[in-house]
Amino acid sequence: MFLYQKKPTEVRMGKGKGTPEYWAARVKPGRIMFEIDGVTPEVAKTALDLGSSKLPVLTKIITRPGEGV
Repeated sequence: MFLYQKKPTEVRMGKGKGTPEYWAARVKPGRIMFEIDGVTPEVAKTALDLGSSKLPVLTKIITRPGEGV
């Protein structure tokens, strides 16, 4: 996790780094981000499709061999 800090515009140099703006995390390609269990495959696919539309990266839904969606 990384903390991004920003100083206001037109502020002189010095006096610290500024206020915390937001947290961010680096996610490497190939990392599994979400797992769903306990629902039907159709519900899981719908939920993951809706969630992936809100992410700023390309996503791919994968399943275990023998468990088709």
